[in-house]
Amino acid sequence: MTTQRYTVTPHPIDTLLTWVKSGEIAIPEIQRPFVWDATKVRNLLDSLYHGYPIGYLIVWRNPTVKLKDGTLSAGKRILIDGQQRVTALMAALLGREVLTKDYETVRIRIAFNPKEEVFQVANPAIDKDVAWLPDLADLFSPTAKLLQITKSYCVANSGVDEDDLFGTLERLRKIINNHVGVIELDEVLDIETVTEIFIRVNSAGAELSQADFAMSKIAANETYGGNMLRKAIDYFCHLAVAPEFYGRIEKGDAEFARSEFFSKMAWLKDVNDDIYDPSYTDMLRVAFTSEFGRGKLQDLVALLSGRNFETKQYEEAIAKESFERLKNGIITFMNKTHHDRLFMILRSAGFVTRGLIGGKNTVNFAYILYLRAKAEGVPSDDIEHLVRQWFVMTMLTGRYSGTPESEFDQDIRQIEAHGVAKYVPSVIAAELSESFWTSLLPQQLETSSIVSPYFLVYQAAQVKLKDKGFLSRDITVHDLLLNRSDVHHLFPRKYLKEQGLQRGQYNQIANYALAQSEINIAIGAKAPKVYFAELKVQCQKGKKRYGGIVNMDELKENLSAHAIPQEIFDGLADNYDMFLQERRKLMAAKLKTYFDKL
Repeated sequence: MTTQRYTVTPHPIDTLLTWVKSGEIAIPEIQRPFVWDATKVRNLLDSLYHGYPIGYLIVWRNPTVKLKDGTLSAGKRILIDGQQRVTALMAALLGREVLTKDYETVRIRIAFNPKEEVFQVANPAIDKDVAWLPDLADLFSPTAKLLQITKSYCVANSGVDEDDLFGTLERLRKIINNHVGVIELDEVLDIETVTEIFIRVNSAGAELSQADFAMSKIAANETYGGNMLRKAIDYFCHLAVAPEFYGRIEKGDAEFARSEFFSKMAWLKDVNDDIYDPSYTDMLRVAFTSEFGRGKLQDLVALLSGRNFETKQYEEAIAKESFERLKNGIITFMNKTHHDRLFMILRSAGFVTRGLIGGKNTVNFAYILYLRAKAEGVPSDDIEHLVRQWFVMTMLTGRYSGTPESEFDQDIRQIEAHGVAKYVPSVIAAELSESFWTSLLPQQLETSSIVSPYFLVYQAAQVKLKDKGFLSRDITVHDLLLNRSDVHHLFPRKYLKEQGLQRGQYNQIANYALAQSEINIAIGAKAPKVYFAELKVQCQKGKKRYGGIVNMDELKENLSAHAIPQEIFDGLADNYDMFLQERRKLMAAKLKTYFDKL
């Protein structure tokens, strides 16, 4: 029989709020943006007023940690589910300010109409309407005098029965006596079990990730500066998306502005053309994996708790060291030179726009690889070569698609054992064998997704190889990607639809080519044999109909650059299926040529 690993205890809301104020329960999310809109806060209070349940809260006690003097320190309870609800109550009933998703500090005021017994988000119109109590926090203040509030309201609202009103307000104030079930998870549970419990209990809510647990651990630890470290992670990620936010941090968070972190992220305020904006999960993955040589964030949670993996005990010294190492990893991640070098490398491989970057984890591990190679003293030119090839290999093989942690962990452990310069070439040789290029890749190119990693890498290859746009004499693929370009259907979509083909058939990667919009429009729905015949005439007579190419050798060179079989001028223009097969082979061969140049 399995032992129950949790307890369930009902507690009054007033008790929970007291615990939060005293620090008995840590709510790390209180320092992060409050994602509920004000109407959700109103609805929560309405539910409490009518005696409806508002769900369970889940707390998980930090492990008991061994201190330097040998004594044990019981950890705080961390509120891992219910943060938004508790924050909403603190905002509405205690008048606490919250951070919005734009990192602005605001008050959420909930108004109450005692005559109608309804709640509403306060607004200027309600503030002027004497039928409303504009801010519930005034009613719940420790210094609030209920009788005085009742008399003032009755003076402003003639005809209101004073006793009835007093009873209504008294019922409202008693909502803090409503009980909420608190599920306390056993401190010995591991992170994966806690995650599973969260998902099962809170299946309707957002999935809690390992990164969420790690961020909670970081924020809840003030002893080793975790609260400031968490702010650094949040602010960096927000600045990466909104550089103009820099001034708001500078003015609105003076304490952080004086910290060592703020100056290290100042460069972001001048960046508007980046190809990668990390989330806090990305930042943690790179910082942790590169610094600790481990790839699973559950290990980070354990280490920040002080876990000794050999003795299975928790030690304060390990927690302290882990916070120091994570801080080093975060500072290294934020380094402008490292960012500039990494994205210079990716751009040199043809990935010149955000749209060409596949899943973020391909970038994350490329960054890890760059940092490890640099730490190992690998020469700069070799680092560039290794990172370029690894990045493209991982995109073409989908190495980090789906759940990446196991692959991250395996790769970083092998790098720890063998070094970057030895491990990377061995993996590439195994993954990208000759049969990959000649057999597997042409098969993988049989897809209709315009955001397929194969089509993204193919476009990057055209940038790297300095190809011109389809039928363009001067405009390059690079130019088209940075400006306005059309994904042209070589066998026009309308033409194929008229032949009875479905979306998945006419939208094939092997039917795509990047072209100037005017060229795409000029071709329209013409049959391939028609417009390719007209292209031959254009090269013979010099009269331009599609683009500026008027020389047959130049036209063939352009078609070759786009992996279009020369047989398109013959019978292949009438055979769509055969065209796709032949072009896939040529596209795969082009990708091989490109890869060898990285």
